Amino acid sequence: MGKMKKFSIVVSALLLTVLICFGLYKWLSEGIVDLNAIFTGSLALAFLFNALTWGDVNADKSTDELDMHIKTQSAKIGYFTLMVLSIVILIMTEGVGNLNEIKNIPLALVVFFSLAILPITEFFYSKKYR
Repeated sequence: MGKMKKFSIVVSALLLTVLICFGLYKWLSEGIVDLNAIFTGSLALAFLFNALTWGDVNADKSTDELDMHIKTQSAKIGYFTLMVLSIVILIMTEGVGNLNEIKNIPLALVVFFSLAILPITEFFYSKKYR
């Protein structure tokens, strides 16, 4: 493991720990959920897993077939996971079975668009190779 990979992992883990502690402090002491801490914690978590997976972010960007396969499959799994989670959140927050009773229109639009984004993207991307 290179020095840069170790440094990236340590810094990302430390940042994530600080942000989690800060978010918990705000929640327990003031009773508010700090969305800034959640957002920056998500970025720190992404950097941590990126460092664990790929290592040096400044290294040579050459990728082989295995790297491309990992990225492609990860993107698809991530897309479907995000789609399912958005549907679950919509159902949990709205608690309705009838779509016309939904009050959170922006969240509903995100869910509905998430259902169509992959097929639309695949359609236009396939035009590049056909």
